[in-house]
Amino acid sequence: MRIDARGLTFDVHPGGPADGPAVLLLHGFPQDSREWDGITDGLHAAGLRTFALDQRGYSPGARPAGKDRYRMAECVADAVAVLDALAVDAAHIVGHDWGAAVAWQLAGRHPDRVRTLTAVSVPHPRAYATSVKRDPAQLVKSAYMLFFRTPWLPERVLSARDGALLRRVPHGAAMLQPGRLTGALNWYRAISGDDLDGLGSVGVPTTFVWSDRDVAISGPAARRCAAHVTGDYRFVTLEGVSHWIPDEAPEALLEAVLQRVQRE
Repeated sequence: MRIDARGLTFDVHPGGPADGPAVLLLHGFPQDSREWDGITDGLHAAGLRTFALDQRGYSPGARPAGKDRYRMAECVADAVAVLDALAVDAAHIVGHDWGAAVAWQLAGRHPDRVRTLTAVSVPHPRAYATSVKRDPAQLVKSAYMLFFRTPWLPERVLSARDGALLRRVPHGAAMLQPGRLTGALNWYRAISGDDLDGLGSVGVPTTFVWSDRDVAISGPAARRCAAHVTGDYRFVTLEGVSHWIPDEAPEALLEAVLQRVQRE
């Protein structure tokens, strides 16, 4: 389905029983809603109604020009607007990578719209920011973000040789669609210290799923997450799994999501 919201058109992929509790699935970079294909059947079997959103920059009808249109506040407002359009008062939120960053912000700033939160790979934004400052390992792991923030060069490098680097990531080849890669990279270019203003601890029931072979998030960053959740909290570590948890460990992720949702 397509949803018109905030002057843009978003692709949203629904599934499961029409009367089931809503689950909003938020993907990361450089993927799209298909990264959730490994867990949606299991969620549907559990009676849940899923909505997998192709976010700003990824949906063809939601690629505004200019990096400032990709500020975190805009991306969070998109999620709220999609819930409004779906007539969903509150949903279970599951996010991976950038989708997890949006999910943390959504839970922190709009807790009334979030029944439970399952964040995958990326910890609470304040835990991440602290680790970048204090943890040399996290600083090294985050270096790629500085490159992604530069103009035009990341597009050239990532699309070279028919997108060879992108094709290493499940579903990454879709980033070669015209305008999609720039839109996705603009999330990095729009990062601002203002993203943390007014963001406190998360009080909704929360599960954070991290993997010990994650190339982007260090162990200390993951463990700091607990200090920023005041609600019921569960930390799940997947051993021998890389950053691409939904694709590499869908069974374990499905179990974590269902345990969180059914524990509500």
